[in-house]
Amino acid sequence: MQVNLVRSHRPTLRVTQQWRGETMSRSVRIYIGLGILILLSLLFLFSVVHTAAGASRPSSRTAEEGHRLAQAWCQTCHAVEPHMAGFFDLAPSFQAVADRKGTTALSLKVFWRTSHQNMPNLVISPEQAEALSSYILSLRGD
Repeated sequence: MQVNLVRSHRPTLRVTQQWRGETMSRSVRIYIGLGILILLSLLFLFSVVHTAAGASRPSSRTAEEGHRLAQAWCQTCHAVEPHMAGFFDLAPSFQAVADRKGTTALSLKVFWRTSHQNMPNLVISPEQAEALSSYILSLRGD
């Protein structure tokens, strides 16, 4: 970079070709980096929203395992079979839970990790929680 004094004695900048090339190269790298960062952020956001919405349909094998676990652990208080809402007054039926507007894979995952006043303190593995959630989501009336 050179500073030249013009006749008016004001300093002016005269940029040489080499310096201009380095600036362009640096700015291009910055734009590429920002583009990659934005793309990765959008992909992450999409995956979070996709998962939170419970977008993937539960696999039948996982749902079957969840049904088996629900029969073993939950049916003393909950109606675990579809369309049996009127038989149990202590706790909501699995069908009613599945049909709630806010029930998603994420909300059920949080539910299994939180203690509740009128429920036994369940200690279940993440795979068992996923199976139970899959079963409940499979009951949705859509």
